[in-house]
Amino acid sequence: MELKKNPKANVGRNSSLYFAVGLNVMLLLTYLGLEHKTYETETVKADILMMTEQLEEDIPITTINIPPPPPPPKQLVTEVITVVEDVEEVEETFVESSEVGQDDIIEERVVSVEEVEVVEVEEDVEVPFAVIERVPQFPGCKGNNAELKACFQEKMQEHLQKHFRYPPTAAELDIQGKVFVFFLIDKYGKVAKIQTRGPNELLETEAERIISLLPKMEPGKQRNKPVGVPYSIPINFKLQEQ
Repeated sequence: MELKKNPKANVGRNSSLYFAVGLNVMLLLTYLGLEHKTYETETVKADILMMTEQLEEDIPITTINIPPPPPPPKQLVTEVITVVEDVEEVEETFVESSEVGQDDIIEERVVSVEEVEVVEVEEDVEVPFAVIERVPQFPGCKGNNAELKACFQEKMQEHLQKHFRYPPTAAELDIQGKVFVFFLIDKYGKVAKIQTRGPNELLETEAERIISLLPKMEPGKQRNKPVGVPYSIPINFKLQEQ
């Protein structure tokens, strides 16, 4: 007897569909296997300490007996009342008020010119060095105003070279610069109101020291009257290269 295949019983007709489904299932299982994470767990033992009895230590109480301070000494206050007989009669005096009322008449008084005292106040006049009639006279300088001015500047340079001293700290720190010094030769010929302006405080202090050593001079005069003369000079602090 010959067997015949049923055309409806073809098993291989859906093989591609089954293959695709199986492949997807395998990929899903592989993905889940790769993404699966495990964590190590540690066993923690917790011990509970039960305090059944509490030890109490009896601390003895120490009592310090401090004797009380001695009582203050008693002071006997005796009050003596002396009765004085009122023999003398005191007359009451009337004190006149110093206030001025509306009905009081004010005495008019004319002040004469002779009674007014005029006090002359001398003003400190300052005249610039360039326009003063007679410049301050440095010790040893003589001549007219132009000669005194030239001699003053020459003596000033000699004074700076004589008393110049570079500050050691400024030299170590390589501090250099120009310091402008402003001062006043007052009407008595003394140096006053010294002011300095420079790049560093060390240089300013040294410049002020040099100017403060200037000698007393004959004051400058304007209209034959001693006046103050302001003056300014630059002092250059520069280190020489070795």
